Amino acid sequence: MAKAQKFEVGTNEPGRHLVGDGLYLLVKPSGARSWVLRVQYLGKRRDIGLGAVNLRPKSIMDKEASKRLEIFENNCLRLDEAKEKAAALRKLAKAGRDPVAERDKVKLVIPNFAEAVTKAHEELAKGWVPKHAAAFKTSLETHIVPRIGNSRVDVIDEAMVRDALAPIWTEKPAMARKLRVRINQVLGYAKARKWRTDNLPAAKEVGRGLAKHRKPGNFAAMPYKDVPAFYSAQSDQSATVGRLALLFSIVTAARSGEVRAATWEQIDLEAKTWTRPAEIMKMQVLHVIALNDAAIELLKRAKPYSEGKGLIFPGAKGRPLSDMTLTKVLRDAGETCTVHGFRSSFRDWCAEKLPNVPAMVAEMALSHSVGTSTERAYLRSDLLEMRRLLMASWADYLAGLGGNILSIESRPSLGQPA
Repeated sequence: MAKAQKFEVGTNEPGRHLVGDGLYLLVKPSGARSWVLRVQYLGKRRDIGLGAVNLRPKSIMDKEASKRLEIFENNCLRLDEAKEKAAALRKLAKAGRDPVAERDKVKLVIPNFAEAVTKAHEELAKGWVPKHAAAFKTSLETHIVPRIGNSRVDVIDEAMVRDALAPIWTEKPAMARKLRVRINQVLGYAKARKWRTDNLPAAKEVGRGLAKHRKPGNFAAMPYKDVPAFYSAQSDQSATVGRLALLFSIVTAARSGEVRAATWEQIDLEAKTWTRPAEIMKMQVLHVIALNDAAIELLKRAKPYSEGKGLIFPGAKGRPLSDMTLTKVLRDAGETCTVHGFRSSFRDWCAEKLPNVPAMVAEMALSHSVGTSTERAYLRSDLLEMRRLLMASWADYLAGLGGNILSIESRPSLGQPA
């Protein structure tokens, strides 16, 4: 190893000259001079460029300018400045921090959290549906940016995230949990852009000092044995758009939002199918429902409200119905259950009355994702015909005809012995 030597920075010959403590002066044949630091980081030796050599005599103006520059911002260094920069990087390397990343921080314009939200949204939204993209940005700008928006993304830690979430943690727990994920999506994007080097705030650490969330309850559901009587009573009453939409959601086991967004263009009366586009589905995947005769009859009763075009169940001024319109039908009938709860009623009926029907068929009827990722990769069928028989039996049950689905249970393919 070369010995440290005294020399005048401007007179050394081309080559690599040791200054001391891993700092070298590199002189190229062209005469260009620069500083290089040799340092050990994670057990490996690395050479790190510190900047060019400053040969100008130091003036008062230079002294004032150097005061305004952070050590890593200065890339034109005199000998004493090179030693100071080298010492700082050696200290960081010994502490287990990447000296190159620390040196290069100043080369990056590190944004604050508010700026990072905008930049992350611009990129990540390219793979999202518009509704989710809008909710992502709006929720962060409403609840988080006012609290940590001015903080640089490289300094945001668990404590800062925790404090930002605290005001809504118990008041709006579902939103708070979403925001915790969305904050990390922004910080993850920042890390990918090398705006931060630290790990993302851990959910467990963020949760320390915050109240424990109560386990969310299930949607209130009507016992499946009571559904036929309710369905019959509502069918016998005068038709309103809200009542027909509620009955249609019950007989199809569809979500309220999917029913309220349903259009005639999605319906094929001849094939008896309702093809729901991905943008109205919770799972963001196109899904086809097999329509039973009861659903077809409800569509016929609803047709005069829209003349068979656009929304099947239009609200005021042709806009979609609100969820409260369907809920009002329930409340007027003295029921405390939810519209969504009828999906649970349907699933309980499947489990209790049709034990031989594979669970996958019932889950697909509810447009749930089924099986592992490997199983889904090999399952190429949507089991539409099996679901058609299941939904026909559900309609029979609602009509008080039993709905024991004997025609399905007699089929070996659905779990009945041959």
